[in-house]
Amino acid sequence: MSHQSPAPRSAVRRAGGLIAASALALGLAACSTPTAPADGGGEGDSTGVTDTTVTIGTHTPLTGPAAAGYSSISAAATAYFDYLNDEGGVNGRTIEFIVKDDGYNPANTQTVVRELVQQDEVFAILNGLGTATHQSVLEFLNQNGVPDLFVASGSTSWNQPDTYPNTFGFNADYVVEGAALGQYAADEYPDKAVCVLGQDDDFGDEFIEGVELALGADGITETQRYSVSNQDVTAQIGALQAAGCEIVTLATINGFTALAVGTAAQLGWFPQWFASSSGADYPTLVGYLGEDMAPKLLQGFTGTNYLPMADDEWVTLFREINDEYNGGAPFDGNTIYGMSVAYLFAEALAAAGEDPTRESLIEAVSSGDLVGNGILPLSFGDGSHAAYLGVGITTVDQGVQDYLDATYEVSDDGVTAVDREPVPLSGAGVPGA
Repeated sequence: MSHQSPAPRSAVRRAGGLIAASALALGLAACSTPTAPADGGGEGDSTGVTDTTVTIGTHTPLTGPAAAGYSSISAAATAYFDYLNDEGGVNGRTIEFIVKDDGYNPANTQTVVRELVQQDEVFAILNGLGTATHQSVLEFLNQNGVPDLFVASGSTSWNQPDTYPNTFGFNADYVVEGAALGQYAADEYPDKAVCVLGQDDDFGDEFIEGVELALGADGITETQRYSVSNQDVTAQIGALQAAGCEIVTLATINGFTALAVGTAAQLGWFPQWFASSSGADYPTLVGYLGEDMAPKLLQGFTGTNYLPMADDEWVTLFREINDEYNGGAPFDGNTIYGMSVAYLFAEALAAAGEDPTRESLIEAVSSGDLVGNGILPLSFGDGSHAAYLGVGITTVDQGVQDYLDATYEVSDDGVTAVDREPVPLSGAGVPGA
């Protein structure tokens, strides 16, 4: 399925947000030059590749306010790579994954990404996390010819192949998630008042755009926004309650999902909650709300996802990898996410050939031949740098989160119900095996 920008105002908003990011990156890009091909033969840039290893890196919050929700992703990816290396790696090369902490701060992101590219000489950046953080290095990575793969954010910024040919997203974007949740509300609860609580940035803007795509601009009863710098959403929840909201769709990260649900419960208000995948991971929410209250407050909680869940064979494999290579760390949606990203990179690297170059890696992703392990086909192609343009609807029932029989794809033409097409596990999760 080809992908166009969701709507003109998304492009305008995205461009506006990237002006500041580009300005931040100018100094970074100015002090560096594209890396010459490692073989000096002009056939491609094999920086970071030796006869036995491929070195890649990422920026992610290991400390700071976002660490609690996201630091486990890179640990899970590292565990998968350790497993893959023990199985022989990719085309005889092991993968060395350098993880650098940026504290979820764009200025720090620029510093650590420059280190990864100029000092560590990585082959590619994988799954850099955060919208504002990663926007600050988009120009630098693309000007230096560094593959910028599978960004950990649902911003539509990553799907601009003409402007950023080396950058590819991973998450289903926020427009897609908002549209899917809005359509599910319309299909299953056509007479209920649908409202939005959203972060006051691109996350909230694009999610609201998606809900409106499904319901129309007048289909949202009330919209409230919050700032991540303010840990009090009492006013917003009170306004949603006063407006008669029956379904509240959430453009929230997990911590603010829990804050919204908990605040509403304190006010004696219990609407239906529909959340973006960024804030819909049940095990993580239990950690915030507590094992006593979470099952009660989250019964029937509705979310979106595009990766394996519950008793899927991929999940079984990832649990085994987590136990053996990740010290038995808590297993949740972040674990599945991190290992899924790592698997997709391994698949792309295998497709890049026996002697991979940065150019052949980009060609492999752009080919449209990658499969991944999601519930819908990947959308990568010459004209699309988006991974998933559809999501499944999930629910929590008696403490178990799994898919419902509702899956949607989203395009400029609207929202379409489709069947899930989960990718079966093959080769023990080792591409080419």
